[in-house]
Amino acid sequence: MAKQPGKSTGSTIARNKRARFNYTLGERFEAGLALEGWEVKSLREGKAQLVDSYVLIKGGEAWLLGANITPLPSASTHVQADPTRTRKLLLHAKEIAKIFAATQQKGFTCVATALYWKGHRIKCDIALAKGKETHDKRATERDRDWKRDKQRILKQSA
Repeated sequence: MAKQPGKSTGSTIARNKRARFNYTLGERFEAGLALEGWEVKSLREGKAQLVDSYVLIKGGEAWLLGANITPLPSASTHVQADPTRTRKLLLHAKEIAKIFAATQQKGFTCVATALYWKGHRIKCDIALAKGKETHDKRATERDRDWKRDKQRILKQSA
């Protein structure tokens, strides 16, 4: 099958921008996703949201909760589609053990930060995260605003 124009490999499907704002992100992991056919078709169209998604370790397996993949009306006619179903993450046992040990510590959680294509497979980027305090969030906003203003000043002076 010929490569479709506009569909590049390695492209990002969805990002969780709130995770960067609400958490200090630490170690990252790349996980595969166990998906159904209608979900893959929806992801090709970019119909995914990771806003309130997180990772739960249960029974030695990793599960992605809260990710919303909106079904396409044409792709899910014969299946009862659940957009927020729990999806299994495919990780090595050592990675699962490391995530489990980190999330048992107070204040740590594991959040999904991005969905992207890697070849013909869909991968989920997950990160160990520690919640930010309100003053940390304000400092992050202040730094971001200053960087934006600095770029404007440099652009005007040049």
